Amino acid sequence: MGIVAGLDSSPDFTRIVVCDSDTGAVLRQGYAPHPVESPAGGGRPSDVDPQAWLLSLGEAAGGGLLEGVQAIGVSAQQNAVVPLDAQGNTVRPAMVGGDKRTQVAAADLVDALGGREAWAQAVGCVPQAAQPVTKLRWMARTEPENAQRTAILLQAHDWLVWQLLGRPVRRTTDRGGASGTGYWSAATGGYRPDLVELALGHQVMLPEVIGPADAAGTTPEGLLISVGTGETMAAAFGLGIGLGDAVVSLGASGSVMAVHPEALVDGSGMITALADATGMHLPVVTTLNAVRTLRGAAELLGLPDLESLSDLAMKSTPGSHGLVLLPYLEGERTPNLPHTAGTLAGLRRESMKAEHLARAAFEGMLCGLADALDVLRGRGVDVRRVFLLGQAAELPAVQAAAPMLFGTQVVVPQPADYAAIGAARQAAWALGASQGTLDVRNPPVWQGAVAQVLDPGDELAVGQAVRQQFVAVREQTHPGAL
Repeated sequence: MGIVAGLDSSPDFTRIVVCDSDTGAVLRQGYAPHPVESPAGGGRPSDVDPQAWLLSLGEAAGGGLLEGVQAIGVSAQQNAVVPLDAQGNTVRPAMVGGDKRTQVAAADLVDALGGREAWAQAVGCVPQAAQPVTKLRWMARTEPENAQRTAILLQAHDWLVWQLLGRPVRRTTDRGGASGTGYWSAATGGYRPDLVELALGHQVMLPEVIGPADAAGTTPEGLLISVGTGETMAAAFGLGIGLGDAVVSLGASGSVMAVHPEALVDGSGMITALADATGMHLPVVTTLNAVRTLRGAAELLGLPDLESLSDLAMKSTPGSHGLVLLPYLEGERTPNLPHTAGTLAGLRRESMKAEHLARAAFEGMLCGLADALDVLRGRGVDVRRVFLLGQAAELPAVQAAAPMLFGTQVVVPQPADYAAIGAARQAAWALGASQGTLDVRNPPVWQGAVAQVLDPGDELAVGQAVRQQFVAVREQTHPGAL
């Protein structure tokens, strides 16, 4: 039996799982928060000293957690850019998260290349505020001295792998992480250095993109470090999703992603053509309004939490007595309506009850995500099963409505550190490939996630009627938006 570890460096903490390399059984776990200061206005800072990630990693691995480990995989928050000078020192703190200060830079870049279609053709995605390429444009405009000093670009998982290996001359990344930068194409498998120059003003050194089963290197102590990947790709790998599977993630905003054999080009910008951690592709569609829709409804109804909102919604019936909520509370990306607002339609005397509004919030959120699923299906992506993630996935109102509205089987995995598990699985793959016991084309087969399986059963027709009700209001309010 081999022993491997996966570490997930999220925006707020580091989680480590130590696993049996053959079965994936979790043997032990570690956790530590990231020691970062809150910004003056509260919330999460946009600039973070990457040394905080190392401090957290060291704390999480304390107490002999990694004893006997033969290989480590690294998953980390996506879109975190670490600009380095020619000597490998940080030029400024890492730029992380959905950085709203870069919104103007995103629009600037879209225009500079000739529009959304040009970007989609070049790298499979249209610049968004969070993406590394947009942050480079912001730095060039706002911090020109730092931009000039930048000679090397790494993302969070690249930087952590590089640190674990002792900062070697060779710097690496994986297809998944590279595909989200805005200057690497999943379709061609190559960088677009001209887009880095367009954003930053000059050429820089970029990490070598290596294969899913490749090792980034070995420490002097003989510990193998796999290539690493972004959190989204690691979580998908940890869940064990494959062709025919989609993942719907319920955060404040929502995302829908599915495994697909080829990269998709979408000039509308609704699909981001990411690569996954196995050599396949992972097209992603994002909605801006998911659980924030539920929280808004709970506040409006004077309810203390989402559990209470779910209990109230279960007193209503499918279709919410004709009440339809278009949940575009923060504008929307799918459909692309950045400056719109939400709509409540179907108000009649008999529908003006709290339970119907509660049910309409759940149905509106899920119908918005079903629209995102249909964007992928419309491009030939096979969806036969949907994995539903996030705390809201446990709510009875979500579980009652999701199968009928998505029109397929819904799997609700038991909460677990899937990104860390995916990183450990990648480490096991790299270890097996290096020892000749695993094929570089086939990852280790680990036991799937423990999950609740929900089938739409005979409620498919009911779900279609609710969807039609939602689509009719969307088309009336925003004709041709999707």
